[in-house]
Amino acid sequence: MSFWNNKKVLVTGGAGFLGSFLVEKLVGRGVLKSNIRVPRSNETDLRKWGNCQKEVDGIDIAIHLAAKVGGIGFNRENPATLFYDNAIMGIQMMETARQAGIKKFICLGTVCSYPKFTPTPFKENNLWDGYPEETNAPYGVAKKMLLVQAQSYRLQYGFNAIYLIPVNLYGPRDNFDPNSSHVIPALIKKMIDAIDNGSDEVVIWGTGNASREFLYVEDCAEGILLATERYNKPEPVNLGVGREIKIKELVELIAELSGFKGRIAWDTTKPDGQPRRCLDTTRAEKEFGFQAKTDFKEGLKKTIDWYRANKRVI
Repeated sequence: MSFWNNKKVLVTGGAGFLGSFLVEKLVGRGVLKSNIRVPRSNETDLRKWGNCQKEVDGIDIAIHLAAKVGGIGFNRENPATLFYDNAIMGIQMMETARQAGIKKFICLGTVCSYPKFTPTPFKENNLWDGYPEETNAPYGVAKKMLLVQAQSYRLQYGFNAIYLIPVNLYGPRDNFDPNSSHVIPALIKKMIDAIDNGSDEVVIWGTGNASREFLYVEDCAEGILLATERYNKPEPVNLGVGREIKIKELVELIAELSGFKGRIAWDTTKPDGQPRRCLDTTRAEKEFGFQAKTDFKEGLKKTIDWYRANKRVI
């Protein structure tokens, strides 16, 4: 595609879950591997100003995916880390990109930034209507500050920064660490491990009454690239599928697809998190033609199959 001709692209978080698919799609669009810069978190600490300056040097487009993330338990135990790391990485990456004269900066926000009791489906205009759900708030607020930064930089400097809000992601290569994983990989691991260990029960946090929307990782990567190619406005844009599922139904579906036939025990002393999550995806379709393509059941099958094939090495 002519948009990507001779472009040098920085993808922070490019070796991670979403980033690895995005980098593959960049190559598929004709970007030379030698023109894609992917800093590794174990070598480059983006909380340090000098490292951010080094990474943006000579770059045309920066896609900022790097983030410190986790599930409800991780969020409850690490609120300060989640606030500081995500705020400082994003603020410094955007400022060094501006100073370096980068042509376009793509910043990924989070659905956790929406108010706790946002009417569903969540519209981008609802973003400032209240405070986020408590367990997600430090992470959600840190990410929302980057929207303020992007809009301010566009006004004062004419800096082309766009801000995308993906819903919960899932798919192969996800994080299956029980200490920091999100709901789908956590559930898949519980079910598969129970089958392998001969256990007839799995314990799930909460009541199962909360609902979530899930976007397949490859669809999200495609949405980000479409926005990079076609979207140049200050308003944030949701990336999702526009449909939600109750956690109880999700658990039953993963049990069915994984082959787990034991008992599901609900630990109602643990929090559900935000009551509902479902995005209005009208703006993404209108502005840059994005629609999620992957059937949810098929995406879950692929994720379960990947975990079964790779669980000994992750």
